[in-house]
Amino acid sequence: MRTTRLLAVAATLGFALGSGATPVRVAVATEVPDTMLAAAIDRGGGPEALSMHRLPVPKPGADEVLIAVRAAGVGAWDAGIRQHPGERARFPLVLGSDGAGVVVAIGPGIHGFKVGDEVYGTGGAFYAEYVRARAEDIAHIPRGVGLTEAGILAISGLSALQGIDDILQMRAGETLIIHGATGGVGTLAVQFAKLRGLRVLATATSDDGLALLRRVGADAVVNGKTGDIAAAAKRLAPHGVDAVLGLAGGDALERCIDAVRQDGQGRVAYLYGMEPLPKPRFAMRMTLYSFVSGVSAFERLNKAVVAAKPIVPIAAEYSLAQAAQAHKRLEAGHFLGKIVLRVH
Repeated sequence: MRTTRLLAVAATLGFALGSGATPVRVAVATEVPDTMLAAAIDRGGGPEALSMHRLPVPKPGADEVLIAVRAAGVGAWDAGIRQHPGERARFPLVLGSDGAGVVVAIGPGIHGFKVGDEVYGTGGAFYAEYVRARAEDIAHIPRGVGLTEAGILAISGLSALQGIDDILQMRAGETLIIHGATGGVGTLAVQFAKLRGLRVLATATSDDGLALLRRVGADAVVNGKTGDIAAAAKRLAPHGVDAVLGLAGGDALERCIDAVRQDGQGRVAYLYGMEPLPKPRFAMRMTLYSFVSGVSAFERLNKAVVAAKPIVPIAAEYSLAQAAQAHKRLEAGHFLGKIVLRVH
């Protein structure tokens, strides 16, 4: 298994279209063009820094596949890379940390994938008509999930499932607060938590958000800005909730953590990139984490998706040419689910 942390995405994206890959024989289903359209940046900046480029189609290496991208997720981490691409970035830099599509070519060392397979995954440069990806960073799209939904499943799904299973180590019958639950990670986390037999209190900041959280299975919901989190938590768990999954920072997260049991068994997990970070607490385990990518990680996620049959909320869809508009919508906030780019 290879660890793929959000911090590392910025470092790897710049090499997604590089020319350093060793030429290899690849299996190709249909003719792949020499060039493609991609949404890329030539410098760091606001959403307007994103523009359309015509670039060479990347060549897959021995352990890689070439994917004709159908959909790409638009995440907060993409905006962070756009704003601060880093000193190692190579321009034009194609954004897009996860997505889905169809395999059109494979390197000679690939096993388990073939040309024509529908796949999803993470890595970099998904804001393009074609992307190359390491085989360990992709998976077959699970049964019952469409290509558009799969385009926003990888990072959100891995983050949600690993937060519950690996970081918080939740057990059936325990209670969990999911704070800031209306985004891509949160809506999946509610559904995976219910799959694991947990009792869930989820927070949102709008009536539409609260309704969505009820629809995806939360046992109780509360407005994180105007509601009484302490009272809602006490109704769910009179002696304190077992854990909190923090997906948004601030005073409301602190009030969620105040509701955690004080006997040394309470746990808090919060995602890398969230601001502000919660203050340290005694008598509970607090963990900052990011998702982990790899063959076994995707196998476990696919198994959970097939079992849970989750709703994957799409907040808005944009074309690849509208990537800058998608980032403007992303930065405006207050949407439910996750934004997706339609590519092919």
